[in-house]
Amino acid sequence: MTNDTHNGEALWQAVEGRDKAQDGRFVFAVRTTGVYCKPSCAARRPKRENVEFFDAGASARAAGYRACLRCKPDEAGREALAVEKALKLLDAAEERVSLEQLAAVVDYAPHHFQRLFTRAVGVSPAAYARGLRSDRAEAALAEAGRITDAVYDAGYAAPSRFYEDAKERMGMTPSARRKGGTGASIRAAVVESSLGPVLVAATDKGLCRIAFDEGLEDIHARFPQAEILPADAQFEALVGEVVALVDDPARSSAHLPLDARGTAFQQAVWQALRAIPAGETRTYSQIATATGRPQAVRAAGTACGDNALAVLIPCHRVLRSDGGLGGYAYGLERKKALLAREGAANAR
Repeated sequence: MTNDTHNGEALWQAVEGRDKAQDGRFVFAVRTTGVYCKPSCAARRPKRENVEFFDAGASARAAGYRACLRCKPDEAGREALAVEKALKLLDAAEERVSLEQLAAVVDYAPHHFQRLFTRAVGVSPAAYARGLRSDRAEAALAEAGRITDAVYDAGYAAPSRFYEDAKERMGMTPSARRKGGTGASIRAAVVESSLGPVLVAATDKGLCRIAFDEGLEDIHARFPQAEILPADAQFEALVGEVVALVDDPARSSAHLPLDARGTAFQQAVWQALRAIPAGETRTYSQIATATGRPQAVRAAGTACGDNALAVLIPCHRVLRSDGGLGGYAYGLERKKALLAREGAANAR
């Protein structure tokens, strides 16, 4: 990797921002000192004209640079490779892999690798593996067959464990989900906002749908067997918070309860979206990197489009790599308006 073959300015932005998510993805070298560093190095930033980029420390050393003694960039490269190897192992595993087994494969102490993996991926190895099992079970539930078969095929040792995970992730039991929401209760309303009509829906767990230009018939279509209840005082308060958030998308929303159902990767993307500060934007590539899957740019874009909670999970803060708006399920004018209200200076 050099300035000739990659977008040097995008890499420089990662260096200026000390982006830890990019550690292990590349190193930058300083011509005036002869030293190469990882992007998050805490040392004072050099002038841009004195910097060049390499895909790994070995390439920088071949060009005559030496490793920074402060940030130890070669360790970051080793960590990234270990996490990537662990992800591939977990993705391919048909049986449960313990932390000790995982750490032994990548040659790290278990407690140390637990921290490395969690920092890079955003969840622990155990949570990532649970997400994979739940993803497989949800996919199997969509097909004909018994729920018990889907549970065991997904890698769960017992149905009880799956039901515990599913209740937490889906907001309803697997059988209720498969039967179109049978036994589930959802409160929903369509209200006016400063950006047009917005559908707000919530289960007992939290908000499950915020969408412009949708009606109650859309909730019935998603969960035809669910009980659609009228608003109560608690739900009306949630609706008021949502309308206020549309008016001022920069306001704090961390206290609002969510019932966001999705795959492990979707959940990771949505978590990355919620981590974007108001007034700032990210590219789809940066979101993919934040999930630990830098190559999954297109999948990250798809996960943004699958977001069921408009504004609350701020997919409107994601732009194309060239700074263009990209897409938005509810129209680019709304995306522009939301970014303008947040003061995002780099949207166009």
